[in-house]
Amino acid sequence: MTQTLSIAFEISRFVEIFAFAFAGFAMTMIMTPIYTTLAYKYMWWKKPRESSVTGEKATMFNKLHAAKHRRNIPTMAGIVFVISVTLITLLANLSREQTWLLIVAFFAAGLVGLIDDIINLRGNGKGAAGLPAKLKLGLITGIALACSMYFYTKLDVDSINVPFFGDLFLGWLVVPLFVFVIVATSNAVNISDGLDGLAGGLASSAFGAYAIIAFVDQRYGVAAFCMTILGALLSYTWFNIFPARFFMGDVGSFSLGMALAVIAIITNTVFILPIIGIVFVAEAGSTIIQVASKKLRNGKKIFKIAPVHHHFEALGWPETKVTMRFWVIGQVAALAGLVVYVLGVYGQ
Repeated sequence: MTQTLSIAFEISRFVEIFAFAFAGFAMTMIMTPIYTTLAYKYMWWKKPRESSVTGEKATMFNKLHAAKHRRNIPTMAGIVFVISVTLITLLANLSREQTWLLIVAFFAAGLVGLIDDIINLRGNGKGAAGLPAKLKLGLITGIALACSMYFYTKLDVDSINVPFFGDLFLGWLVVPLFVFVIVATSNAVNISDGLDGLAGGLASSAFGAYAIIAFVDQRYGVAAFCMTILGALLSYTWFNIFPARFFMGDVGSFSLGMALAVIAIITNTVFILPIIGIVFVAEAGSTIIQVASKKLRNGKKIFKIAPVHHHFEALGWPETKVTMRFWVIGQVAALAGLVVYVLGVYGQ
């Protein structure tokens, strides 16, 4: 009888958490026409850039996307799902213990991205438009440091779980580790937002996987938050797939990356995150490798253009093929991360 009640309780919890995906999808769908009206009225157009993320002149990038640059496409659409997810989380009064830090980090990173987007809208598409790179990095790092210190000083987190080996005590060293994880993930998601539908589809797979991890870990508030983001992202991706009606901008990519990293820390799955987000790792890694190669090898490049999704475009792959194949890799990686998580939990 007790076991039956327990199973019924878990099923009830699952249905309740799954409903948050519908709520996120519905609210984002409702808010999207409002954003679209404002975006087209005030011309929040994404401007062609003159320099790439690796600092080189964006000649090849603009050639690859010449057709896209001939039409006006609004940016900053991430503000829609940032607002909808924040409102749903607050109105649902989810476990404050599990979601307070998460929602603050999510919103704060989105605010940094929003400021950068607004400045970009007033620029001319040159690399200098927007917040200075060092200032933007400093702001994201500041948020990461605040979160990391909260984990260490308030939540007494001083160790991390290594799959198949158990907990590794680090003491205060968890702070710089967490800062690195948060900053790296935030920037990796931001770098991945370069093709129609790419970042939205990849993030959907990642947050879906973390919803399952949080549910298994009985962190139901975190699971509901992940499902809310998943639903909101599906709504966003509906309009962002090729040919995109709008782009999420830094307000969306930074908030998603920040939330993903903080969730990994909350669920003690820092070593699972690179598996689930393997495409994000590859995107950021390709950019780092490209920059290092140019500096250390007298301007010689490893990739035709970085990040790696543009490299495949330069090889002749259509944008839609790159996006969908990266989606497949992201989905397989999410499943692989879940397998490692389950085996790690039950194999210790």
